[in-house]
Amino acid sequence: MNDLKNTSDTSDIHDPADADALPLREARLWRDGLWTARVIKNEEDDGWAVEMTRQGDPEPALVGPWTMGRDKKNPKPLDGPAFSTLVKTAAEIIRRHEQHLHATLNKSVTVTARNDQRIRVTLAIVPDEDNPSATLTAHDDADDAELGSVSVSPGFRLTASSASAWIESDYARPK
Repeated sequence: MNDLKNTSDTSDIHDPADADALPLREARLWRDGLWTARVIKNEEDDGWAVEMTRQGDPEPALVGPWTMGRDKKNPKPLDGPAFSTLVKTAAEIIRRHEQHLHATLNKSVTVTARNDQRIRVTLAIVPDEDNPSATLTAHDDADDAELGSVSVSPGFRLTASSASAWIESDYARPK
């Protein structure tokens, strides 16, 4: 009649993936809650490299040379200040990549049209392997009121002249 399981037993609910989030401080491997630094053999020469990977990312954000130790054979061990510097550098690389991607997918141009009205036209591209899309939107530059919006091809080229032509067509879908 002892069918009830002891609910205080947590040995079967331990998730091994949780171990990847635990802090770790070893000579060639440091990890905090978000970043992992790993000292690896440099495949290009006899030296060493360090790779910084953000948790959940499939590839390292940063791979760079690592200092040799005093014996000129083994790598210098990772330490707190080096790890902090590596985290800052890798985070900056990711931030720049995200800014570049945003700039690639979101374009904007402001033109003067229709009775000297300043109109800001934006192109927002949604990358998708199966069904990429884009939206062209016009806003009054003075009060940010939306004047028109239409779906366009992700390959649409937004320039001052294409924006002016779209405005002059009363926001009809560009051909």
